[in-house]
Amino acid sequence: MLTTRKRITSILFWSVISAAFIGPGTVTTATQAGVYYNFQLLWALVFSTFATILLQEASARLAIHTKLNLGEALAKQFEGKKSRTLILFTAAIAIILGCAAYEAGNILGAVAGLVMMFEIPYYYFVGGIGILTVLVFALKSVNLIAKVMGVLVFFMGIAFLYTTISLNPNWEEVAIGSLIPRIPNSSGAALLVLGLIGTTVVPYDLFLGSGALDKKQSIQEMRFGLIIAITLGGIISMSIMGVGNAITEGMNDTARANMVYSYTILKDTLEIITGKYAIYIFGFGMFVAGFSSAITSPLASAITAGSLFSNKKNQQKWKPGSIYFNLVIIGVLGTGLTFGFMDVKPIPAIILAQAFNGLILPLIAIFLIYVINDTNIMGRANLNGWFSNFLMGFVLWITFILGFTNIIQSISTALHYDIKTNDGAILIPMVTVSFILTFIVLYKIYKRRLTHQEI
Repeated sequence: MLTTRKRITSILFWSVISAAFIGPGTVTTATQAGVYYNFQLLWALVFSTFATILLQEASARLAIHTKLNLGEALAKQFEGKKSRTLILFTAAIAIILGCAAYEAGNILGAVAGLVMMFEIPYYYFVGGIGILTVLVFALKSVNLIAKVMGVLVFFMGIAFLYTTISLNPNWEEVAIGSLIPRIPNSSGAALLVLGLIGTTVVPYDLFLGSGALDKKQSIQEMRFGLIIAITLGGIISMSIMGVGNAITEGMNDTARANMVYSYTILKDTLEIITGKYAIYIFGFGMFVAGFSSAITSPLASAITAGSLFSNKKNQQKWKPGSIYFNLVIIGVLGTGLTFGFMDVKPIPAIILAQAFNGLILPLIAIFLIYVINDTNIMGRANLNGWFSNFLMGFVLWITFILGFTNIIQSISTALHYDIKTNDGAILIPMVTVSFILTFIVLYKIYKRRLTHQEI
């Protein structure tokens, strides 16, 4: 029986995942989806919230049963194999490079929220956010930092939900958009769907959750906090889409398609519909979204690097608050602050990070589904159920499609060539190949489990 204190503590801890995926990228993508398609793409956020819960639960269950976080299990699984160094290095570089590249966006997103409220030069805000971030990391305890993030997510949720409700959305459209999957017949719709999923289901969150988790937590306690916290995070993302919907509600399709979205338009719309107070509430929400992600990105990088590269000889140097752990945090935060002061997003690095993340997400998902079906690691009693495997297989299929799309987009951007990933000539083969690869993974797991049952 879970006590009220344990329930609240678990929700606060798992809110670190919501803090990680609700950043400026989520705010921008979700508001754009609301601007151009109203609530028609809400189902994509419902799916991505479910996928995040499914993958995070598997990663946390692995950590509780084996006392190993995802990175440590990955290192152990490839121990003694020639490919070990390459796999661990690729995973670490993808996560750390991605976090460093997006850190500037996190900081600038937090600044954008503050600029909405106060007319002060942006570089003062960049410096202030840098100081606040350092003070949070001075807490040293990863678990305590996670709880601080939980409190911030609570206030961020109130800000975004209050703003959306004050805009009086059409609740019938909200229900239809949430339950009925559809992709509007528009050139950017399919890409935006993948963007909504990709900004919620991110690989470094899996390392962050299992790495920061108290391994003594019970499965029941973990599941309660995780499901509540991530569901609330999904609702917050959906409420952000509702704010975007208010900008173009009532417009015809042509006017909506020609709308050029910007934070200025968002600010003006909020002021017209609800008055100036909504600008301050939404601006505060944006600040918290950026600031919380500016903390979780360096933290996830350090946890990932430590779990992949620590061993008996250097284990003490990779513990939270130790030299290697802090060096990774300083590197990621320093990169973000540098580009933040320059008011420039590191576009080439972000493009490369997107390509890496597009590659790493399905690989991490494959490893996760493989390891929780491994008798040698999980034991017979703790193996994944077949229904859960089916659900994870479906999520894996989507991550393959998302991965291929991100890679093609990155290559297209780098070459300055416009490749339409929602074109049937590209999309259909992508979907088909992704399905075949997913089927192969599940079939191999099925055969392996049958073999172990016969032994």
